[in-house]
Order: sequence, then structure tokens, then C-alpha cells
Amino acid sequence: MRIFIALLDGVGMGELPDAHLYGDEGSHTLRNTALTVGGLRLPHLERLGLGWIDDIPGVDRVLPVEGAYGKMRELSPGKDTTSGHWEIAGVVLSRPFPVYPEGFPAEIVDAIQTAIGTPILGNKPASGTAIIEELGEEHLRTGFPIVYTSADSVLQIAAHEEIIPPEKLYTMCEKVRQIMQGEHAVARIIARPFVGKPGHFERTPRRRDFSLPPPEKTILDVLQKNGKKVIGIGKIKDIFAGRGLDENVKTAGNAETFRALREVHQSGEGDLIWANFNDFDTVFGHRNNPEGFARALEEWDKELGNFLPSLGREEILFITSDHGCDPTTPSTDHSREHALLLAFGPMIQRGIPLGVRESFADLGATIMEIMGVSWSGKGTSFASLLISS
Repeated sequence: MRIFIALLDGVGMGELPDAHLYGDEGSHTLRNTALTVGGLRLPHLERLGLGWIDDIPGVDRVLPVEGAYGKMRELSPGKDTTSGHWEIAGVVLSRPFPVYPEGFPAEIVDAIQTAIGTPILGNKPASGTAIIEELGEEHLRTGFPIVYTSADSVLQIAAHEEIIPPEKLYTMCEKVRQIMQGEHAVARIIARPFVGKPGHFERTPRRRDFSLPPPEKTILDVLQKNGKKVIGIGKIKDIFAGRGLDENVKTAGNAETFRALREVHQSGEGDLIWANFNDFDTVFGHRNNPEGFARALEEWDKELGNFLPSLGREEILFITSDHGCDPTTPSTDHSREHALLLAFGPMIQRGIPLGVRESFADLGATIMEIMGVSWSGKGTSFASLLISS
């Protein structure tokens, strides 16, 4: 048995009941994107049952449905990439990761400057591309790294590769990771190298995340302990701080991630293969670009159409998400939304409605039951709905 998770980062399926607590009333990443561009053309997601989950302009309720379909609530507070992935893997948080909408407090800034041995620039929420354009020239002149955050629980350090080489930047991030603990334990410290000249700066693929490890065992840990091979694709290693993974294929962009997924599939390696498709969130959602978001969805759907026929008799693909990132709202933040849930494979019963699952952790519990590995953590399995006895 091999199971594949294709996680479409930021592709939310409508506001959660508590969305008003996060300022996210009315958010629906898929529907609002579709409304803005005059409808989405997603024939392969459509035939798996996407149109039966919610009304999405351009996506029909076709029959017969070839997959199982539903959506999932997030029990963990917040709307973070890390908490969403962790909950799928069976870890439900009791409190959200800290965020810093006014920048980091003076005591943290002082501790960071002491640890890395240099003053910093920035210290405010910002778009990563915007802040290097704003402060890049001053960084080149002073040599001081640029520290910033976002609506997510992150501390990011940007530096030009000719001023602070990536390895030195990584060392800085490791020192900052040691500082950001306890009440200031942000989910990720991110190294953001860039190159170029003022007006033409460009971030490089040498990004590196320094993440908190999950506070409890995840399904990845338990699968690995039981002799199952777990392979991550994209930023899965970063999200889980490398824990529970036998391999991780680093990728840049959706196309490269899908190529890596196909190659891992063709290799026959791995029992659980988890791929994160990050462009929806990073490239389009956070930049309020619904047209780009729609194109990315339609391109991904074409890739899906080529991938589905290759699944073998004992292989299952789950398509899901971790939060919303509605590109049509004024905010550039993530949105508190349901996660998409589709399942397909030769052994999956066709046309099965999975309803609204009470937790993202239901997916992890389902994977464990299908793989025959005992799981005593969070989540309620829906394997009995998918596979007839």
C-alpha cells in the first residue's frame, strides 16, 4: 500500500465557524477566485467530486463521481502552515503560535543583535519581496541583515549573498532559533538569501527554514518506527523539522514539485509520500493575485489529469490543503478556512461523500488505518467509507 498526499497550500474551501475571530468572514479561496476570473476550468478535480463539496463557478457537479469528496475543519487555533500540516499528522495545538503585527519587542531585538553580533534593519511585518526593495540598498551599504515578519508566525532574515553568504546567514538563523523559544516560540525562522542590485533584487532558491519540532508524536514518527518509508516533497521537511522523514526532495515551484512527485511514484519508493504545492499561497495568495491563482490551479489540474491514470491497484491519492489564502480579500494574510478533501485510487469507492470532518487529524487517522499501523493519537478515521470490506 502506498499513499500520496498532494497538499495545495492555501487552497481553502470556505470560512470556518470561528472565522470572524480572525477577521476572515466571507473568505472562500476557491469560490472567490472563481468568481473573480469568471469561473475555473478544473475538469480532473471536477470528476473527483470537487463540485459536490461546494458551489464553485465553472466547476460542475458531474456524474459519475470518480473519487470521494468532502472538507475538514481545523481544531487548532490560528491559520498557519505549520499548525495545518501538524494537525493532518495528528497534532492538535491548544494555543496559536505567536505573531508580531507590530514587529518584535525591544528585548527580542536586543537579544538577536547580541547573538548575531550586528544591528538589524526592518523589524516589521512586510512582504519579502517588498522589504528587500525597500531596505536592500541600505543593507548593501551597512551589511546589516533585514529582519521582518508577516501575518504568519515567522521571523525571517534576508541578506544579499555577496554581503552575508548563505552559510553565515544559516548560522545567524540557528542562533535566533535558540532565542525564539517559550512565549516567543514562532513556528519558523526563515533564512531568505537574495541577489541582484537595487531595483532588481531577486530571492534565491537557497531559502532554509529552522522550524520548531512538533510537541507530540505525529503519524510520520509512528509510521517510520513501524518500518514504513516516509518521503517529503517540497517544504515538508522544514515544517516537521526533519522529524519522521526518511527522505525529502527539495523543490522550487508547483511544476518542479509535481515532477518530483511523478519521479518518486515511478521509483516505487516510499509508503507515505507527502508533497506540498506552495505556489498557490506564496506566489499568488499573499500577493492578492486571483488571476495568477486561477492559472496555477488550472495548470495543476492538467498535471493531475496525467497523474491519475498512473496510480496502481494499491495506491491512493489524497488531495487536501492546510488553510486558506483568499487572494480576493484586502488582507494578504492566510484565511481561516476549511481544508479541501478528495481521495482517489483503484480501491477507493466512487462517489462517496465524506461530509465535513471534525478535524484535519481525521485524514492522518485514516491513513494509519489504511496502512495497518496502530494509532492512538488525534483524529477519527473514515477509512471504512473509502474502502469496502
